[in-house]
Amino acid sequence: MNARAARDFLERHGLAANKELGQNFLCDEAQAEKLVRLAEVEPGAGVLEIGTGLGILTRALARRAGAVTTIEIDAGLVRALAAESVLPANARLLHADALEVDLAAEIASLAAGGAPVRIVANLPYSAATPLMRRFLDLAPRLAGWAVMLQREVALRIGAQPGTSDYGSFAVLHQLVARVKLGLALHPQCFYPAPRVVSSFALLTPRADFALVPGELEAVERLVRAAFAHRRKTLVTSLRHHGEIDSARVASQLAVLGVDPRARAEALAPSQWLALARELGA
Repeated sequence: MNARAARDFLERHGLAANKELGQNFLCDEAQAEKLVRLAEVEPGAGVLEIGTGLGILTRALARRAGAVTTIEIDAGLVRALAAESVLPANARLLHADALEVDLAAEIASLAAGGAPVRIVANLPYSAATPLMRRFLDLAPRLAGWAVMLQREVALRIGAQPGTSDYGSFAVLHQLVARVKLGLALHPQCFYPAPRVVSSFALLTPRADFALVPGELEAVERLVRAAFAHRRKTLVTSLRHHGEIDSARVASQLAVLGVDPRARAEALAPSQWLALARELGA
């Protein structure tokens, strides 16, 4: 399929890309095959795909995976895909909003036979942030997740301390997963062509930080409070966080070997975790 074939498919069913849903459909078969390899989908694995689109990536996933559950919010696309029998037998199409689906239940169903499960998604900008946050909570159930994002969002996830892109999203993702930013896709790989470059990110769960239940949420509260005032020192920005006073914050930063005059972007994810543990945040 190419851009013209994608347009023809939509027109046959009286459809057009929906800007409100952020629809830019992958229409490059070769790139779809490459994305499956980059997503490290094991032969026979279970895959939960979010955003079926025209089914290009779904078909590539199904050729390698044992079973694919693919979620599509657009009723018109669901009807069109069914009408033309676009998807293979081992791909189950679910018409739903991924933000409302019990993703844990879908993952459990795919893992019922003991197969590893991965999430693969081409996420629209409007839904990327809340879905990526949900994936963090699902990490213990997953072999990994691979997502197509606007490049600016991907850079935020993989950003390093001290850089302008580094923030709470980077801290949370890097505590839960090893982040690998990979292929950048040209707008012409999509129909309609977006005005931005898209990047494919692979995230693999990590166990070296040994987070316990509720700990990620504690770190999240702390980093969001700090990065809300990123131009202020940590002592100042965290002054009104819960019951923590400035002297206690300064004391714990000293224990961690961090200058109390440092700002939020100076702390690595491991230091944020240590600070949250020390403060009982």
